[in-house]
Amino acid sequence: MIIDNKHTALIVKHKSTLEEAIDAVKTRKNWSPYKDSPSTKIHGPEKPVAGKSAFEAHLNKPFNMDLPGIIEWVGEEISPFTQKPIGITYPLCDPESIVFSAKKNMKEWAKASPELRTSLCLEIADRMYERNFEMAHSVMHVTGQSYTQAFSGSGPNALDRGIEALAYAAIAMDNVTPEAQYQRSFGREQVNLEKTYTLVPRGVALVICCASFPTWNAYPAIFASLSTGNSVVIKPHPIAILPMAIVVDTCRTILTEYGFDPNLVTLSVDTLAEPIAGKYIEHPDVQIIDFTGSPRYGSYLESTITKKLLYTETAGVNSVVVESVDNLTDSMRAIARATCLFSAQMCTSPQVVYVPKEGINTAEGHVSFDEVAETIVSEIDAIAEDPKIASGVMGAIQGKVSLDVVAAATDMAICEGLSILRKSSPYKHPDFPNARTLTPLVIAVNHEHKEMYSEERFGPVLFIVAAESGDSAAEDATELAKTKGTISCYMYSTNEYFIERWVDVYAQVGANLTINLTGAMWINFAAAYSDYHVTGLNPAGNACLADLSFVASRFRIAQRRRPIKES
Repeated sequence: MIIDNKHTALIVKHKSTLEEAIDAVKTRKNWSPYKDSPSTKIHGPEKPVAGKSAFEAHLNKPFNMDLPGIIEWVGEEISPFTQKPIGITYPLCDPESIVFSAKKNMKEWAKASPELRTSLCLEIADRMYERNFEMAHSVMHVTGQSYTQAFSGSGPNALDRGIEALAYAAIAMDNVTPEAQYQRSFGREQVNLEKTYTLVPRGVALVICCASFPTWNAYPAIFASLSTGNSVVIKPHPIAILPMAIVVDTCRTILTEYGFDPNLVTLSVDTLAEPIAGKYIEHPDVQIIDFTGSPRYGSYLESTITKKLLYTETAGVNSVVVESVDNLTDSMRAIARATCLFSAQMCTSPQVVYVPKEGINTAEGHVSFDEVAETIVSEIDAIAEDPKIASGVMGAIQGKVSLDVVAAATDMAICEGLSILRKSSPYKHPDFPNARTLTPLVIAVNHEHKEMYSEERFGPVLFIVAAESGDSAAEDATELAKTKGTISCYMYSTNEYFIERWVDVYAQVGANLTINLTGAMWINFAAAYSDYHVTGLNPAGNACLADLSFVASRFRIAQRRRPIKES
């Protein structure tokens, strides 16, 4: 493909960003090309107003997009903050038409240089950052994330994950030299060959997005496949379509601007009653599948999909082992904050806290199990009882499924005669009086109740387990990680021998571990370019965001060789 001046200018524009991203993944340092605060001191007073207006302009009408094979228009999103439909309909398309159109001009896309494809992805990231206030309101009103979390976590932090995947894709593609000369003597004969190595994309890529954090996993999948020459079909969750519709709209606009087929990125929506993902999964031209969602469906895909690339991130049971602490309040505050963040509708939210039944040592002396538990509850109360703080931290409950999770856990605790240390109840949102909210339910349990606390519960439920000892707590936590899966584990101990005894065990079961973190940084915050998210070593997922293995198989190498003609 001939690269024109416009393409060259785009490559030059994004060259330094890509270089810095590559340096960041190699050094694992803190870096981002974007600001993740919505402060008007950074963005000025106009952008927040314009972003909200752009979001509101989408409401109660069709989201027009010229996609292949439109059959009908559907939409069933309900805002967790108003509990009313947002009224947007989207084109529901025939999967065969989508796949055919996605594949049609993939050869031209594959012939574009890796630098150009990567630069186009970086241009998409920049345009999405420009639309981030619009995106923040969109994410907020389909997921229940608070405005600040939607702005940062689903905006710049998610884009960073996407650019991280681009950095690895660039590294992987750059490692393949495009051509070489080969010389060797076979007996008296000298053989001189010229060899050419062509990067060949795998095929159409399907990105199945989750409901609660649609952009966070989607950007890495989209950019990893697109930059390596594949076309992408994005299938959002039926209750969280708008953010991904905005992403697809942006992708298609930029592809068109730079002379490529917009159908290299398409949107495939469905409904809760009639899911459509299976039709794409079974299609022979769909060769890459990125799935984020429930452990049940993720496990089904892992056990049934063959001869296709499959990348999964589901969920698990995240645990905290509290063996000893310097400062009880600081440590329990860190746990409480992570429990409250987005009402525990996050893949990194802690669900089980192990505390030795005889209590723990602190810098100020020994404290009992009850004192530790009471401190956690007190720190949760400090957030939950202040509506302004609660709204910024907890946001809203996205769907009925999380309400059911809390109700079921409450009923089980009552049935088993367990101590409910903190009842779950709604808090009054200061801006949205009809918001669907719930504060965390906290239950005290023993090891004999393992069947109850060892199942993933997607909602604000926290179990505090009275363990026989710190070692038995760590043993149970690592066994949970191995058998049920985990994305983030946490530990508090002032005993370096205890830490040293267990860190290798956590690693062997594929558990990412955070030790003794307190203060301003949320313990379940995962930093792109620095933190590896998911290990692929336990049932919580088979892929990592991001590493070389996340991108390297999305293309293969075809070679040709021929004798060098003598001049």
